[in-house]
Amino acid sequence: MSDVNSGPRLGGWTRFVTARPRLSLLFALVVTALAVFAGSGVADRMGSGGWEDPEAQSTYATEVLNREFPAARPNLLLLVESGPAGVDDPAVAAVAARLTERLAREKGVTGVGSYWQTKSPALRAEDGREALIAARIEGDEKAAGEVLERIAPEYRGTHGPVKISVGGPVAVMHDMQTIIQEDLLRAEMIALPVTLVLLVMVFGSAVAALLPLGIGIVAILGTNAVLRGLTEFTDVSVFAQNLTTALGLGLAIDYALFIVRRFREELAGGSDTREAIGTTVRTAGRTVLFSALTVAVSLAAMLVFPQYFLRSFAYAGIAVVLLAAAAALVLLPAALMLLGERVNALDLRRLLRRGSKDRTDSSSPSSSAAGSGSTGDTDGAGWGRLVALVMRRAPVFAVATSAGLVLLGLPFLGVKFGPADDRQLPPTAESHVVQQHLRDGFPGSPGGSLDVLAEGAATSAQYAEYRTRVEALPGVLRVDGPLVSAGHAVFTVLPEEEAVGEESQRLVRELRAEPAPFDTSVSGAAAMLVDSKDAIGDRLPYAAAIIAVVTLLLVFLLTGSVLIPLQAVVLNGLSLTAMFGAVVWVFQEGHLSGPLSFTSTGDIETTLPVLMFCVAFGLSMDYGVFLLSRIKEEYDRTGDHEHAVAHGLRRTGGLITAAAVILAVVMVAIGASRVTNTKMLGLGIALAVVMDAMVVRSLLVPSVMKLTGRATWWAPAPLRAFHARFGLSEGEIPGPAPAERLAGEGIVEGRDDDRDRDRDNVPVGG
Repeated sequence: MSDVNSGPRLGGWTRFVTARPRLSLLFALVVTALAVFAGSGVADRMGSGGWEDPEAQSTYATEVLNREFPAARPNLLLLVESGPAGVDDPAVAAVAARLTERLAREKGVTGVGSYWQTKSPALRAEDGREALIAARIEGDEKAAGEVLERIAPEYRGTHGPVKISVGGPVAVMHDMQTIIQEDLLRAEMIALPVTLVLLVMVFGSAVAALLPLGIGIVAILGTNAVLRGLTEFTDVSVFAQNLTTALGLGLAIDYALFIVRRFREELAGGSDTREAIGTTVRTAGRTVLFSALTVAVSLAAMLVFPQYFLRSFAYAGIAVVLLAAAAALVLLPAALMLLGERVNALDLRRLLRRGSKDRTDSSSPSSSAAGSGSTGDTDGAGWGRLVALVMRRAPVFAVATSAGLVLLGLPFLGVKFGPADDRQLPPTAESHVVQQHLRDGFPGSPGGSLDVLAEGAATSAQYAEYRTRVEALPGVLRVDGPLVSAGHAVFTVLPEEEAVGEESQRLVRELRAEPAPFDTSVSGAAAMLVDSKDAIGDRLPYAAAIIAVVTLLLVFLLTGSVLIPLQAVVLNGLSLTAMFGAVVWVFQEGHLSGPLSFTSTGDIETTLPVLMFCVAFGLSMDYGVFLLSRIKEEYDRTGDHEHAVAHGLRRTGGLITAAAVILAVVMVAIGASRVTNTKMLGLGIALAVVMDAMVVRSLLVPSVMKLTGRATWWAPAPLRAFHARFGLSEGEIPGPAPAERLAGEGIVEGRDDDRDRDRDNVPVGG
């Protein structure tokens, strides 16, 4: 066995952690403990909104109207149920009046009004058994939520002859935040033990299985601390915690699987512990670094959008990806240095094999590696047969797989976008129940009106003339107002059609185009939807360009090929079609709404497809980098394109599949949430991950690379020189150049050779 100085060169950080592994792990333990302290209470500081563009006209108008006309902008509703007596019964009216007066005295509450004060038909149910007390809680999301928590218990429940339920936008946001936190804790309780069982099945060793889980926990706790710090400077969505858990576990497990697998391979090949770590970091470690960069870039693209809902996922995603990669590249080498061959200890699968004859001595590193689900040579035989079949029938697999994926994505052509509302919540949530009562029993559409803010000096005649012209617009049911206050006025426009339908969105644009003798701004649910769609549409090309350009550059630096980066972008995008088709078919059209326990709104929240694309594309590139790096390593070693493709899939097929299944389990646990958007995110990305690993990486990539042949590796001379200087790959191959080695082995470069095709028992030729 070679001396350590003659072995693979170790990076500076690797030399440090292998020389002082205990010190490295102790330092990590201290940092993690500090992260637990720094990240405590992060969920309480997060918001549950963030879907609107802060610079949009509707956002500006909403802020002014909330300030100048609080009574006309209630965000708290008390639903008063009177039973058979009816809301006009004197006893009911007396109780409602006392509650209204009491609410008006609450600190932080303004603009209190009720049906019993105004006799407005809009505040009374059509059957006469329910009516509303409306108010506005002042302050931002966090302040309003605190006021709601303080006062809601005093009003909720039975008061003499009436029953009170608490609803309104502020209650919807509060319920959403509470339910997300509860669901996230439940998802973690489900995902962690299931993941551990799967890791034991993959590795065969309980010791090896605990390593990825530990890396994931470190990444999650570190990201919570980062998010806690960001809440001091900017708004962060509570939804981002779901991504933190999913990516923290998923990517940490991916990276640790890749590193531990390579380490065990090197041990099985006869290397000592230090040499094995050096080779692992030089090869698998570089791949992990590339993978982390590609995923981080995909998530960073969300920073170009103005909605803090999307930006929050970028904050959380970038932090958890980089922390997972850092932990995998620093903590894992230290742990592996201490464990050595004991990384194969506690083979729990031996209990399942008891009574049957072991094929090899399970105590040896080689046999332990071979028996692990992602490590040895024996488990590559099935992948070898699969890749042989795919490459023999490459045109059939390439066309059939591509056509199938496109077909699965066709439902997305009928996508309809809408805002998030109370129907995201489970049917039993109190705020959802209140809003449903308003939809079913009250006149008009709750939250469906459009408010036109008028600013500047104007006469009563000018206001009246403008109102007359607005009433004449197509699709307008009624115009109320104006309410006038210190140079501001507000008109309330009720559309004939549904609150955020196409006709209401068209009406928003017509109202904004309608001339007036004063400045006008339009707000309301439909106006916010129009502005959100415009903001996303304006910035989507920039986000797509960032992802595409940086992905092309990184994959080129990894492979030195012009064609492979283009293939990676196109095939990764194609792998997402099933996810987008399923999102529309299931969540927009409502199929499976019963088994999955959600209420279909008939549309998809505007920001969700952007978020799902960035996350799923990044994860797809994660698996793509794992496969391409191993193909490139083998191609550099042999110069044989077809053998390299077959070898790469044999070596990584089981690994990628195992990683995808584990990540899918985590995402499904997230998708078990009672909030529809979170359910859509978790289940959609789980589907995308499984399709990418089991269809695109297994069938489409090898068939396409077979068809492109040796041209796959072509690059013009200037780019070859650039790659030679700046490119990174899985290690340097000592000795003669690939062509010289192949000639020395009796293999002519560029020609199929029977002996080469049979290498590793994988027939890859035509």
